[in-house]
Amino acid sequence: MSGNEFRFFLSCDINLPVTFKIERLDGKLSPPKPPDSADGDGTIEDRKPELYVECSLYIDGAPFGLPMRTRLESVGPSYGWNELITLSTKYRDLTANSQLALTVYDVSCGKNEEVVGGATIRLFNMKKQLKTGKHKLRLWAGKEADGSINTATPGRVPKEERGELERLEKLVNKYERGQIQRIDWLDRLAFKAMEKIRERESIKNGSSHLYVVVDFCSFEHRVVFQESGANFLIPSPIASTNELVTVWDPEVGKTNPSEHKQLKLARSLNRGIIDRDLKPSSVERKLVLNYAVEYFHYSATQIAYLISNRSIQRILRYPPTRTLTGEEKQLLWKFRFSLMSEKRALTKFLRCVEWSDVQEAKQALELMGKWETIDVCDALELLSPVFESEEVRAYAVSVLERADDEELQCYLLQLVQALRFERSDKSRLSHFLVQRSLGNIDLASFLRWYVAVELQDPVYARRFYSTYELLEESMLKLGPSANGDEDGFKLWQSLVRQMELTAQLCSIMRDVRNVRGGTQKKIEKLRQLLSGLLSELTYFDEFTTQLDAISFSLCTEVGLTDICMEIERINLLFQPIRSPLAPRVLISGIIPSESSIFKSALHPLRLAFRTSTGGTCKIIFKKGDDLRQDQLVIQMVSLMDRLLKLENLDLHLTPYRVLATGHDEGMMEFIPSKSLAQILSEHRSITSYLQKFHPDDDGPFGITATCLETFIKSCAGYSVITYILGIGDRHLDNLLLQDDGRLFHVDFGFILGRDPKPFPPPMKLCKEMVEAMGGAESQYYTRFKSYCCEAYNILRKSSNLILNLFHLMAGSNIPDIASDPEKGILKLQEKFRLDLDDEESIHFFQDLINESVSALFPQMVETIHRWAQYWR
Repeated sequence: MSGNEFRFFLSCDINLPVTFKIERLDGKLSPPKPPDSADGDGTIEDRKPELYVECSLYIDGAPFGLPMRTRLESVGPSYGWNELITLSTKYRDLTANSQLALTVYDVSCGKNEEVVGGATIRLFNMKKQLKTGKHKLRLWAGKEADGSINTATPGRVPKEERGELERLEKLVNKYERGQIQRIDWLDRLAFKAMEKIRERESIKNGSSHLYVVVDFCSFEHRVVFQESGANFLIPSPIASTNELVTVWDPEVGKTNPSEHKQLKLARSLNRGIIDRDLKPSSVERKLVLNYAVEYFHYSATQIAYLISNRSIQRILRYPPTRTLTGEEKQLLWKFRFSLMSEKRALTKFLRCVEWSDVQEAKQALELMGKWETIDVCDALELLSPVFESEEVRAYAVSVLERADDEELQCYLLQLVQALRFERSDKSRLSHFLVQRSLGNIDLASFLRWYVAVELQDPVYARRFYSTYELLEESMLKLGPSANGDEDGFKLWQSLVRQMELTAQLCSIMRDVRNVRGGTQKKIEKLRQLLSGLLSELTYFDEFTTQLDAISFSLCTEVGLTDICMEIERINLLFQPIRSPLAPRVLISGIIPSESSIFKSALHPLRLAFRTSTGGTCKIIFKKGDDLRQDQLVIQMVSLMDRLLKLENLDLHLTPYRVLATGHDEGMMEFIPSKSLAQILSEHRSITSYLQKFHPDDDGPFGITATCLETFIKSCAGYSVITYILGIGDRHLDNLLLQDDGRLFHVDFGFILGRDPKPFPPPMKLCKEMVEAMGGAESQYYTRFKSYCCEAYNILRKSSNLILNLFHLMAGSNIPDIASDPEKGILKLQEKFRLDLDDEESIHFFQDLINESVSALFPQMVETIHRWAQYWR
C-alpha cells in the first residue's frame, strides 16, 4: 500500500463480537477501609485487596447488553488480569457514540464491595475510526464509570495535565501496532530511558492516580464507522477544526472519462486520411497554442514555455528515460505520417500508442514496418520493459542483426538481461543470441557464462535455462567447419571445462583459507596443491600426450573400438582449456612458482597460466565477492573507450577483463601495476616513479613526452568516466599506475552516486596527480582539462546508448541498481547535463575539475584511510 492510500473496513460490515483485553492496574492503591462486618477476624494490615473489573457497553448514553466481569485478582501490585473479554454486542451494532465503561471493585472489605474507581472510553475517535491497541485509562477514585454521552469519568488524561509520560505511552502504542519501525538496539535504549522517566514521574506525582490498561482488538486495516444500510459517512465534528482528514478516493489515478473520450476522438483512425497529408507548420511544430489555451487555460507565461520547450524536435531530443505528457503524445500521433522519415522519432511514436486499442496498435505496427530504419542504439530502447509488444521487440531484434560481432559483444551483457522482459522463454531475442554465438566462440563463451550466472535467480531461472539449453542443443548439432576447426561437440566441451576449472579453483581457495598462519604459509599451501594434489592443473597437455600413446597402442594391437572411443573421450577432457576471460586463448596449465595470494580478507588467488602458444597469462580469482557490478563498470569503460576511439580520441584506457562466474565468485585479468598509495610511499611522487622507467633529460620533468602524454590522457579518461558513472569510494589504493604511465581504476563497489565517505568530490583528482602534470598552472594540466572536456562532449552524444544499456539492467540483481533502478538511471542522466550545449558543458566540466582539485575534506579522509591501511 502506498503512502497516499487509505484502506479501511466499514464497521457495519464486521459481524464479529466486540472483543478487548483487560491487562492490569497501574498505580498504588489507597489503604483499605476497615470491614463493616463484626466478625471480621483480619486486621487492616493483613487483609489483601481482591479486585475485579466490570465492563459495561453504553450506546448513545444508554447501557446495552449485560455487563461482563473479570476474575478476582489478589496478587499485587501491580494487579494483572490479562483476561480477554468478549461482549454479546457485535461491531456492526455500534454507533458513533458507543462507550466502554470500566469500574474496578474491591471485595475484600466484607459484604459491601468497595468502588476503587471507574473510567470511560469512546470506542471511536474523532475521525470516526475504531480505536485499537493499548490504552491507559485514569480511574476516577471512588466513582463508578459513567456511560452518559457527556461522561463524568473520562479515562483520557486532560490535555493540561499530560506530560512526557503520556506522550511516550502514545508512542509505545503506535510501536506495538507496527506503525513505528522496530530497531532492536535502539528500542532497548528507548525502553530503559522510559523506565527512568516513569520512575521520575512516579516520585514527582507521588503515585496519586490509578490507571487501568485495556488492549483493543486490531484489524488488517482501519475500521471506519458507518451505520448499516447507509451510503455515506456521518459528518464528523472534525470538520469544524483545522485538522486534515485522510479520505480514500477510489478514482485517484484513474483515467478521466471526459479527457479519454476527447483523446480518442482526436486520435480516431477515421482521421488517418486527413493526418496522412498533415505536416506541422512552424507554429504547430512548437505546439498547438489554441489547444493549450482552450483546454488547459495556460497563462501567457506557460504558453511562452510551451513555444520554447515543447516543439516536436525537442520531443525527439528527449532522453529515453523521459516520460511523454498527454499533449506531447497527441502531437506525435497527429503528425505520425510526416515523421516516418525521422528514424529517431520511431521510439517516441511507439511510446504514444495506446496498445490496448487493437485497431490503433495494428496501424502503429504497419507504420513501424514502413518507418526509416532506426539505429542499433534505439533498437536497445525497444527491448526495455516499457515495450511489451512482441512485434515491436521482434523488430528491435531485426535491427540488431545488422550489428557486427564486435559491437554485439559490447551489448551482450544487457541483451541477456533483456530476456527478463520477453513474453516467452524461447523468444526471438533468445534465438538471435544463440544463432550469432554459433559463429563466434567469444560470443558463445560469454553468452553461456552470462546465462549460467542468472540460473541462480529464482524468478527467471527457467527462462535463462531455456536459453542455456537452446545454446547447448544448437552447438552440439554443429559439424566441423570448412577450415578444419573443432566440431560442435568439442566446442561445447571446451566451454563446459571452463566451469570445471572454476569449480577446482573454488576448492583450492577453501583449502587455502583453512590454513592457519600468515599469507606466506597460504602461498606455500597453494603451490603445494597446484604441484601435488591438483597436478592435472599444472600441465593439461601432458595427459594428452600420454593418452594419445595409450590410444594408439590399444587401437592397433587390441583393436577394440569401444576402448578407443572411451580413450578419445578422456583425451578430449584433457585438451587445453579456453580461457574464460579470453576464449580464443587456450591455456594448457598453471605455473605454481608464479602463482600467489593477495594479502586481503578474501585471499584472492593470482594465478599464472601457461598458454598453448608458449606464453603466459595471469588472472585474479575471487571467491566471496560479487563481481557483477565490477563486470558492468568495466564493460562501460570498454564501450566508452570504443566510442572515444571512433572519434579519433585514444585516452589510453585500461579496460581489463572481468567475468562473474557466480553471484559470489569470478575472475579478472591481472595487470602489472602499483597503487598510487604504494608509489607515493616508495617514490614520494608520481614523477619520480615514471622517471625510473622512462627517463629523458630533455623531456618534461625528466620523463619522456610519450609517457607523460599517456599519463595525462588516462587521467582525463578515467576522470570523465568515473564522474559519469558516479563511481564512489575512490582512494589511492584503488588507483593503479602501470610502468608506461597508464593510470586506471579498480574496485567498483559503489556506483551511480553511492559513496561510503561523506562529501565525496565529483571526481577523484588528487593533488599528486596534478603535481605530476606540472601543477595547476602548467600547460600539461591545461591539456588535461582539454582532453576531459572533449571526452565529456563525445560521450554526451552517446548518452542515449548508455542510458538504454543501464535501463536494460534494471531487472538485474546488481546491488547499486537493484536498490532503486529508476533513481539510479535518473542520476546517470543528470551527469550528462543534456540541458547544456557543447560550449556550456565545457564550462560546466571545467568547474567540476576545479571543485574536485580544491576539495579539502577528501584529503582528510584519504589521510585517515592511509592510517587504517597502515594498521590493517
